[in-house]
Amino acid sequence: MSRDPYAQGLITFDPFVERKSVAGRIVTVLDGKLDNRGIELIHARSRVLQKHEIHELIISFETDPAPGKRVDRIGYVGFFEVHEGGVIVSGDRIRIADKWSGTIAGFDETHVPNHINIVVCGDLNQTGLELGLRVGDMVQIGDGRNIGDGMQTRRCAQSGAGGGSDDRNA
Repeated sequence: MSRDPYAQGLITFDPFVERKSVAGRIVTVLDGKLDNRGIELIHARSRVLQKHEIHELIISFETDPAPGKRVDRIGYVGFFEVHEGGVIVSGDRIRIADKWSGTIAGFDETHVPNHINIVVCGDLNQTGLELGLRVGDMVQIGDGRNIGDGMQTRRCAQSGAGGGSDDRNA
């Protein structure tokens, strides 16, 4: 079995030079909060999202969610269908309509192969229902240079390569 380069600490640099944004639309709005979810974020910082896949968005109420960490305090945001695929990376900004933006904290594979949980953090500790999300709202995930500017956002604390205080995503 091959070694995970992130879990082994082999990646000490940011290999992601240039990427396009990923876009989709909300297909299900969720409501509910848990204080004991026990999500174990995988060590890998990136995931490929293919056109027509559906994935879940979960907001973390933790102060420092990051790859390889456990997340207990969460809120359910919704499911979205990918319309334009690509690669997303922890630290990327996410924007849903003009209602909310945040930062990708990491990924959980509890429900694979059905879907992955994309764990995000942001200033608003609210569920999809509380945020006023609607089916059909646009979801955009990018490298932070072309989306989410001017919206209320909190950058997740990051660990490993490419994390920390990289202001280009602020």
